[in-house]
Amino acid sequence: MTPLQNPVLVGVIAAAQGIRGEVRIKPFTADPEALALYRVLHDRSGQRFEITAARTAKTMLVARIAGVDDRNRAEALRGTELFVERELLPDDDLEDDEFFQVDLEGLEARDADGRSWGVVTAVLDFGGGDLLELRKPGDKPVMIPFSRAAVPEIFIEAGWLRVDAQAAGLIDTDEEAPKKDDKPEPPA
Repeated sequence: MTPLQNPVLVGVIAAAQGIRGEVRIKPFTADPEALALYRVLHDRSGQRFEITAARTAKTMLVARIAGVDDRNRAEALRGTELFVERELLPDDDLEDDEFFQVDLEGLEARDADGRSWGVVTAVLDFGGGDLLELRKPGDKPVMIPFSRAAVPEIFIEAGWLRVDAQAAGLIDTDEEAPKKDDKPEPPA
């Protein structure tokens, strides 16, 4: 087993399906069936998982994996993250404003004045929309929304992205609320 050189997480085995060894895979691809097109996926250590048959079930991919022929073996794979080599991802299918999330990791986040806010270390989604984790050496990570307002431009080839520090919540723009006038109220 040789670990992948540039692995990209494409799915995780969520559960066994039935009694004949099929597994339910939660895909991290736009189309669940795209996982089956790779035919061979790997775990973090480089172990191969060859998909011999697949079908979709709602948002999951139900797959048969070579050598997994009963429910016990399928259950043992629960939680296994599945990867492909980055070079296998189809760049030519992307529109001008599309990219793979993995390509954002390592980009420097700069504002319009050229100030660096750190490097993107992760793209996260806790259910409320994507977040970018930014980190400067020696500082705690900061999370910003991954929206067009907060990240208006991305230059993957150049190695950076532009952030709007205010829209991203990196700077505090709240001004003190106006103080109430101390004048006495007029008599009624």
